[in-house]
This record gives sequence, structure tokens and C-alpha cells, in this order.
Amino acid sequence: MPGSNLLRRGRYSTPGQTYLVTSTVENRQPVFADFHLGRLVVDELRRAQEQGLVSSLAWVVMPDHLHWLLQLKKGTLPDLMQQVKARSSNAINKARQSTGRLWQVSFHDKTIRRDQELINVARYIIANPLRVNLVRYIGDYPLWDAIWLESTPDVSTQHDWLS
Repeated sequence: MPGSNLLRRGRYSTPGQTYLVTSTVENRQPVFADFHLGRLVVDELRRAQEQGLVSSLAWVVMPDHLHWLLQLKKGTLPDLMQQVKARSSNAINKARQSTGRLWQVSFHDKTIRRDQELINVARYIIANPLRVNLVRYIGDYPLWDAIWLESTPDVSTQHDWLS
């Protein structure tokens, strides 16, 4: 997107801050409708956590985009996203025996400033497959996770808590 890098100018990312990040596949191609390719993105989200770059709070990999609620631990948000997108692109291109850009150049982020917003943002993220009718129950969608699972009653069979 021409000029999309200008959107980031003047924006700062701060370790310890919580962000909702959204990144979209180039031309909104439904690449992650293939579960195995979506899992390659999940692998990179987990790698970022294992490297101590983030604490992942919730995420969903949709067929053509990613929503990720995270607390930044080290580095900057642009560097994190560049790393996750580059590594997942390489893995997916290798799996598909293809080349070229997978992700749109830019990404959208929203700073979460109040703890009270966290659960609502997590619900929004996790409800994505339900809102677009990919599944009837969130437990039927394989490409999501949230740290609050233990405190959420029976998410595999109902989604009332998401409403």
C-alpha cells in the first residue's frame, strides 16, 4: 500500500505495553484456509514468545489475516512484526513451493491502555471465526488461543462468553 509506512511515522512502541495487532495477507488471499499453512504462522507467534519478545494474550489466524493481542517484552513492534511476517512467509513459501510476498507490507496496531479492555479485545479476536460463520462453535476452529482458557467455562461447546 503506497504511503503505508507513513502511517507508522511518529508512533512509538514500548516494552511492557499491550497491543492489538492486525496483519493481512497480500490481496486478502485466503492462504490460511489451509490449516497446515495457518499452523506455520502459529509456530512463529509461539517462537516470538519463547524468545521473550512478547507475552501472547490471545490470537486468531483467519483465512486471510491475523489478530494478535500481545504484551511487548523486548524490541519494537515494527521489528517484531517484520520478524514474524518474514519467518512465516519463508516457511509458507517453502511449504507451497512458491516465492513472493505473503503479507501486506504494513500492519495495524491499537494500544490497549486499560486492563478492563483486555477481555473485551480478546473476546473480539476469538469471536472472529464465529462472526464470519466459519464455525458454529469456537472449539471447532483450530487456529486460535487465549491465556484465559482455564477461567472460561466450556469454550469448546459454547460461545456465550464471547457475546
